[in-house]
Amino acid sequence: MKGFELHEPKTVKEAVDTLTRIGPNAKVLAGGSDLVSGVMKDWVEGSGMPIPTALVDITTIPQLKGIRAAAAGITIGANTTLTEIFESKEVTGKLPLLAQAAHSVASPLIRNYATLGGNINQRPRCWFLRGPDFDCYKKGGDFCFSVGGDNRYHAIIGGELCYIVHPSDTAAALLALNAQAKIAGPAGERMVPFDSYFVGPRENILNENVLKANEILVEVFIPNPAAGTKQTWLKLKNREVYDFALISVAAAFTAAGDVWQDGRIVLGGVAPVPYRATAIENQLKGKNIKTSIKQAAAIIRTVARPMSMNAYKVDIAQNLVERTILQGLA
Repeated sequence: MKGFELHEPKTVKEAVDTLTRIGPNAKVLAGGSDLVSGVMKDWVEGSGMPIPTALVDITTIPQLKGIRAAAAGITIGANTTLTEIFESKEVTGKLPLLAQAAHSVASPLIRNYATLGGNINQRPRCWFLRGPDFDCYKKGGDFCFSVGGDNRYHAIIGGELCYIVHPSDTAAALLALNAQAKIAGPAGERMVPFDSYFVGPRENILNENVLKANEILVEVFIPNPAAGTKQTWLKLKNREVYDFALISVAAAFTAAGDVWQDGRIVLGGVAPVPYRATAIENQLKGKNIKTSIKQAAAIIRTVARPMSMNAYKVDIAQNLVERTILQGLA
């Protein structure tokens, strides 16, 4: 690993000022499970993805940690660990979907120091991006090697220039729960709904979210779900422990009897961003879930564009959506 400067700001403003002063070669450090032990250790770099020369450690900022419940919802600081989230009575009581997603990440050791902000903003795990011999689009090159290479784990929806899949489990849950992100930058703070937080390759090939180089995620706000909201999470992975999702489904919905009223269905492992399946939601609206879910889930086939080795993901996605919704209805 190359050497780097380490900065330890005590306030959000100091962190933003430090990022602004140093420029794009400075990166935010939280738990470090990806940036330090992944990207930097493995020297993942390219013209559009230089190795950081400075890290700004935001774990030294007390404001960024903690879980606060209020009348309107729950606020979770970006530095709150995944273990703290799924062990929180406030979260498990009101947001079991988020608790389950956080608990499904990696291993107990990693969950003890991995943060919510880090999990949301982690870089993709594409083996061409992480491999030293592939100057792909994400690293500033001019080719996506998954198109003609081993693409068994890559995107089946919305890939286009780059066929990464978004690796964050908590991001899918937060999108299903209609959460918002508070972002701090030189111009102050702004709230961004998770519907608008993630960006695909066509919008920005080098990034996966709206954060600028001198901005940080401060906290996440999740509004209280409507009374009777059913929340459910399923994740399929190659190994039972310490693995990313082949496919995951997060759902939060309301039903009158067995009739779908309103809700959100979000898939992980299928697209460069957490994928909200609005077509499936619309197909279910006002219908009996038990008799309609199979047909609704099959709509995923109309938007999926699998590559040479990952068509199996289409079948899994359809089946997992059906199972997830029926599990929530039970």
